[in-house]
Amino acid sequence: MERAGAGLQKIMAQNLGRMPADEAPVLAWPLVCGTAVADKTQAVEFADGVLCVQVPDATWRAQLMGLAPQYLAAVNEFVNHSVKRIAFLLPGEVANRQQQDAARPGSPEAAHPRKRA
Repeated sequence: MERAGAGLQKIMAQNLGRMPADEAPVLAWPLVCGTAVADKTQAVEFADGVLCVQVPDATWRAQLMGLAPQYLAAVNEFVNHSVKRIAFLLPGEVANRQQQDAARPGSPEAAHPRKRA
């Protein structure tokens, strides 16, 4: 079974390596954190080396911050070491960040707002 897991990881790493640099870490998040964490969290964006992950509450944030070094290493195995930090954000912080991005003149968000879950 370990062989199959290693083979799947290699295939996923190759596929994520073909994705745009700003999308690959977001798509890698559920793979590295596992289903239990992925069910409660959502990677919402990757910019300037920071993967932003929405968490349901402060307790989840505190717990995941303790695991951040492991998650960071795992994400970078899939995406060629482009992620410098993982930011765990509460829902209100995600909304504020999106508003700030949209308000920046010349930002892609201002020109083409994205609908985020």
